[in-house]
Amino acid sequence: MVVPVFADESGAGRVRRRSAGAGRARLGIQGHNCGYRHRNFWTWTHIHFPNARGHGSTFEALAYEMPLGMTSRTAVLWHDGQKLTFQKFHESQRDLQKLKWNLECTDALGARVEVSVCGREGFAHRLPYVKTDCSGRFEVANDSLALARLVLQRPGKAAEELVTDAGAVLEMVGN
Repeated sequence: MVVPVFADESGAGRVRRRSAGAGRARLGIQGHNCGYRHRNFWTWTHIHFPNARGHGSTFEALAYEMPLGMTSRTAVLWHDGQKLTFQKFHESQRDLQKLKWNLECTDALGARVEVSVCGREGFAHRLPYVKTDCSGRFEVANDSLALARLVLQRPGKAAEELVTDAGAVLEMVGN
């Protein structure tokens, strides 16, 4: 999300409700960088799964609204020195109130992940953000110490389960 933040002469940022004129105003960024158009919904997670060998695995997924009623969905897993990019992506559960997201992703070579990310009850933050056009506010739900489970299935290999009890960030906006 991009919100117009303008620095005044002291360097302090403040949100302006009008477009910037000449002078010292500078456009800045606050929150997610989704362009100058306000997004009505998105779901994002970033998960780190530590392991006993000192090398962790990282999973990141993003689903957000695009123009013409379309939705962009993409996910990436870095595991055992390999990057798996998933373009086929199905959300089996997305619950803004409980802050829970379940998804299944498949890559072009047949690898598949099932991911469940759960915010901790009572610990999710619900923050008001200003719309990018300053026409109002919306709520962003976030838990930066969420729980997560990932099952990786690759052709010819045994399924692997990765779990973390505080290594995930989950953020949701809209329905």
